[in-house]
Amino acid sequence: MEPPNLQQEEEKVLVSEHSWRPCPKARRRLRGCLEVVKGLLFRVGEDWYFLFVLGVLMATISFMMDLIIFRLYEAHRWLYQEVGDYLVLKYLSWTIYPVALTAFSSGFANSITPHSGGSGIPELKTILSGVELEEYLAIKNFGAKVVGLTCTLSAGSTVFLGKLGPFVHLSSMAAAYLGKMRTSVIREYEDKFKQNEMLVAAQAVGVASVFGAPISGVLFSIEVMSSHFAVRDYWRGFFAATCGAFMFRLLAVFNSEQETIAAVFKTDLKIDFPFDLPETFFFVILGAICGAIACAYLFCQRWLLAAVKENRLTGRLLATDKPVYTALVVLLLASITFPPGLGQLMASRLSMKEHLISLFDNRSWFELAQNSSMPTTQLGDPRRLWQEWCHPSATIFGTLVFFLLMKFWMLTLATTLPLPAGYFMPVFIYGAAAFSGAVTYSVSTALLVCEATGHMAHVLPVVLSVLVANAITQKCQPSFYDGTIIVKKLPYLPRIRSRHIASYRVVVKEFMEQQVVAVAKGDGFEEVLAALNATTDKEYPVVESKGSPTLVGTISRAKLVTFLQSHEHPQAPPGPLQEKPASTGTLGEDCAIEPIVLQLSPWTSLHQAHHLFELLKLQRIFVTCYGELVGAVTRTELRRAIEELAKDA
Repeated sequence: MEPPNLQQEEEKVLVSEHSWRPCPKARRRLRGCLEVVKGLLFRVGEDWYFLFVLGVLMATISFMMDLIIFRLYEAHRWLYQEVGDYLVLKYLSWTIYPVALTAFSSGFANSITPHSGGSGIPELKTILSGVELEEYLAIKNFGAKVVGLTCTLSAGSTVFLGKLGPFVHLSSMAAAYLGKMRTSVIREYEDKFKQNEMLVAAQAVGVASVFGAPISGVLFSIEVMSSHFAVRDYWRGFFAATCGAFMFRLLAVFNSEQETIAAVFKTDLKIDFPFDLPETFFFVILGAICGAIACAYLFCQRWLLAAVKENRLTGRLLATDKPVYTALVVLLLASITFPPGLGQLMASRLSMKEHLISLFDNRSWFELAQNSSMPTTQLGDPRRLWQEWCHPSATIFGTLVFFLLMKFWMLTLATTLPLPAGYFMPVFIYGAAAFSGAVTYSVSTALLVCEATGHMAHVLPVVLSVLVANAITQKCQPSFYDGTIIVKKLPYLPRIRSRHIASYRVVVKEFMEQQVVAVAKGDGFEEVLAALNATTDKEYPVVESKGSPTLVGTISRAKLVTFLQSHEHPQAPPGPLQEKPASTGTLGEDCAIEPIVLQLSPWTSLHQAHHLFELLKLQRIFVTCYGELVGAVTRTELRRAIEELAKDA
């Protein structure tokens, strides 16, 4: 008699083998038709379908987020107005609402994953440089960042933060997930280069879905994210960004916000005679001023970000009680922007979008203030938003100057908040194309202004102003995102700031790692085990022999572990059961050795090595002299050499 469990297992196998599957011929024909349809659809390239889905998906999410943020912000305004003239109640309604939203944003996002806070662009730059950041593009971060960002932006101009950076991060996460779906649909191996292509397109979609600006979205993603850009990604980025921008503006038409597809921020600028020639001088002066202010802002922001982490009290709060730190900072910012107090001199009742709409108004506020008899009005009419900048005890120019002075340090403080938030929109409001371009090291902000407003007539003087601002800032300070990378100590290669001759004089043999653990083709169990115990490298160089260290290839750590598992030895690591007899051969006999594709000479310059690491997204290169292995260069040695070069300069 067989055991009852064995009989049950056999019955299950018989049932599964003879399960009812009707119409086998029809099912085969249907499967064949589906394969034919898939072949016809993907004949033009399956990438285009996934890029279309990415653009439409992110535009829809962006539009729905804007609707929810608008409703939550209107609820705050309603609460502030309904409490009446009781000053204490007004203060509590003004401060507690954003404090609660931002504290929830910080707590919820960081409880799901620590990678959902901040902008996301510094980490994306690091990923595109070839560094793998674990879990950063995982889909579980998506929901945490969406919910957290919605709560952050619903606090309005109290915290003065935006959505561009986090939305680029969201687009990248969606692209990574769609890339995995793509590989499962077409049944292909997930290629690293294909992943980077999707990420580059996703960054353009993120910008286009916020501003409705596809051209500047592609250019901004190239300038800010990529050290080197492949031309083959150009069309992908434009296609995805155009789909996203078109869908974003189309949803506004469907929601009856606009009659047709138009610019996000409508302006009434003169087209026939946009500017006089002598005015270009003042554009240059404006660019120089914005560049100088950007230098001061970048220095203060980087210093404060580091100081907050190093301070004992704030460092402890950021490590253990992020919502508490967020609540305290937002309470301070909300108290300063309280409308009956200092907020009446900063147009604090306006939302972030209303700030831009009012500042893009080309009418003379000074003349309007003199001719207008209404001191204030209900918010909602775009033609009346300028009245928020009027105050009986100060002129329009006084309120604007006070706004610039206060928002300078308030924005700097807000960048230390550990919650999902973007920092491009605030600096864009602060100084539009010139200031935001200088802060981010980009010229595409000039085109972004033109696309967002729908006017291209001023593109020449605006570009001139942006170039002057960039020239000043790039000589003095790292960009906003590079500064954040420095403070966070992300494994990102710093730029060689100028084409100084010293970067060509420094050669690889001066900074390479000389003690490299290698294995030989004739090595057996003991030698391979010693090499694995010596380091935790993912890849090991293979030489001809110990006496003749000619580099013949590389081998991965996983293959070396498999080699050890194939031996019968007391120190062999545990592995799957071996069907074949235990091996007694050498490394060269039992393992496939990968050929060397690229190697450096000891006399290769630092500048050339840096260029290769950035272009090919390398992690490590071996150095050979007349074919013999003499060292290796990793990102750590390269970064240290660049930092030493900067100190000497």
